[in-house]
Amino acid sequence: MSRKIFITPYIVWAAGFIILPLFMILGYGLTGADGKITLENLLAILDAVHYKSFGNSLWLAFGTTTLCLLLAYPLAYILSQRKKRGSKLVILLFVLPMWINFLLRVLAMQMILSNTGILNGILSFLGLPTLKIMYTKAAILIGMVYDYLPFMILPIYNVLNKIDVALIEAARDLGATPAVTFRKVILPLSMPGVISGVTMVFIPSISEFVVADILGGSKILLLGNVIEQEFNLANNWNLGSGLSLVLMVFILISMAIMNRSNSEKGDTMIW
Repeated sequence: MSRKIFITPYIVWAAGFIILPLFMILGYGLTGADGKITLENLLAILDAVHYKSFGNSLWLAFGTTTLCLLLAYPLAYILSQRKKRGSKLVILLFVLPMWINFLLRVLAMQMILSNTGILNGILSFLGLPTLKIMYTKAAILIGMVYDYLPFMILPIYNVLNKIDVALIEAARDLGATPAVTFRKVILPLSMPGVISGVTMVFIPSISEFVVADILGGSKILLLGNVIEQEFNLANNWNLGSGLSLVLMVFILISMAIMNRSNSEKGDTMIW
């Protein structure tokens, strides 16, 4: 009885702020302005503007996830091999930015990448040509990698740190080279962390719109930007909800694929 009492606030919160909004989005997305059931809001994803924005979202999400993985795995592997306080300090340095407001971090990146920002100031001081990165896909990509990199490092580091050293020593005793040991032992055992990190980066990246607004200057339209504009500017909740449902279905399919891959590796993610 006491457990039911403690869980009641969460049930009320989930019902009011998670389940009810989802049903509202579902209702708006499957109906038109006249209240009749229609699929036009879902099929609107095939329009040229929406299709292109969805392609931009996919491209940036895949790019962000790939770069985060390429940067995070070597760092997590090196830190997991050094069982010292120094490795924990480095992990803390990557976690510290997460304690700062997301919007402030994006604005800080804007100050660095702007045409008169810190990066171009350093290049000018060194006598090198300046870069025009702001308001491009590259600026959005850099900002998203900066924001989501810790979400890739932490799960990979945790999995690598828990690998039994006896397995690695056994592989070496059987004559395996360091490269073979990594490919046959360490990499397969670290895949649950990789898949978790990929999921934690890819899912928020594909629905991102704040970074594109600030670092892209609204010149590069993502699907998240289109949905936000339909709700706030055009006041077309039906179309915004329909596009949200399409994005939600794509995210659920991606999560199902990742969850299945992770369960096959012996570690099931929690939805």
